[in-house]
Amino acid sequence: MKSASINIDKVAIGLSTVCTVHCLLLPIILVMLPALSTNIFGDEIFHQWLLIAVIPTSLIALTMGCRQHKNLSVMIFGLLGLAILIPTAFFGHDLLGEAGEKIASVLGAAFIALGHIRNSSLCKDCGSTDQQCH
Repeated sequence: MKSASINIDKVAIGLSTVCTVHCLLLPIILVMLPALSTNIFGDEIFHQWLLIAVIPTSLIALTMGCRQHKNLSVMIFGLLGLAILIPTAFFGHDLLGEAGEKIASVLGAAFIALGHIRNSSLCKDCGSTDQQCH
């Protein structure tokens, strides 16, 4: 179970990184290559599609980690990140403006990644066996 949890954590950290890079670099890329604005990466729906991958991946890995390590910080960071990221993906541009949406998206992705990094770190601290920690 530990190796599956670590692998899911790595996928979730990667998805959070993709979200962050998209939010921070897309405006610069669109100025340099305006044709990209016509595809899905230049569209607001990209965040919503990314959430389809982020939500189940995060919930599975963080639930497994929280149960395994008996450490609520894993779940708290992840849920806080999801609580920020989900409404931001659907209503962020209208409620927060472009800059506020970017800040909230990066903050939510950072909390999710922090939860997964914490989970992965706790898994590594358990040792090399597949036995449950604690």
